[in-house]
Amino acid sequence: MTTQSEKATAFRALHDGPGAFILPNPWDVGTARLLTHLGFRALATTSAGHAFSLGRADNTLGRDVTLAHARGIVEATDLPVSADLGNCFGDDPATVAETIRRAAEAGLAGASVEDATGGANDPIYPLALAVERVHAAAEAARALHFPFTLTARAENFLVGRRDLVDTIQRLQAYQEAGADVLYAPGLTTRDEIASVVRSVDRAVNVLIGLKGFALDLATLSAIGVRRVSTGSALSRAALGAFLRAARELRDRGTFDFNDDAASSSDLAKMLGQ
Repeated sequence: MTTQSEKATAFRALHDGPGAFILPNPWDVGTARLLTHLGFRALATTSAGHAFSLGRADNTLGRDVTLAHARGIVEATDLPVSADLGNCFGDDPATVAETIRRAAEAGLAGASVEDATGGANDPIYPLALAVERVHAAAEAARALHFPFTLTARAENFLVGRRDLVDTIQRLQAYQEAGADVLYAPGLTTRDEIASVVRSVDRAVNVLIGLKGFALDLATLSAIGVRRVSTGSALSRAALGAFLRAARELRDRGTFDFNDDAASSSDLAKMLGQ
């Protein structure tokens, strides 16, 4: 795949099954290239993983930094890339639409818009405004010359609102507003996920890497899930290994962590050098 249109078309087709595909989330150019080498069929950015790599917390990076990062991932691989754009960097629908247009200019095949405000007192947008925001994003996506895949996210579970009824209502409304993929990060049980899948007629994305999540790809496919993303899990796994190694050095003065380290020569080969 060489053109943005070809990548976007291939990315959209992955959501048609059969079964679910894994959409791993690299956090920099190197990990994007390694995941490409390993044979994955598409990639997505992770806002949290990117922020951690810069010594920042999630949701603290602006639109220009985020889109420049996304462009770097796009240019590092010939795979389709979707972007985690948080709430699209603004409350009003016009800002959401502009963010989607700029995401397309960055070479992306898709992106997400979520209904989390980023505020502590009112963490989720009212439904009417949330729907307007998804509709604006969908209108911007439909105006493009290629099939940009728009994912709409219902964030209830991630902000401590474990309200499945409201979550499903939101996903159904986002479906009607024009979203291509629906996503409620934080679902962990078979019943929760199956309820969402049964309630909509769009491809459903499920996030792995959360505590209490014990379902595998085959089980998720059987439920009817079409996409499985890793979010910040790969980044946190790498940072977990880093911290274990650093603590071993500090506390024990030993170097056993070397036994599990990737070799420089293997990494060079996978990176094409």
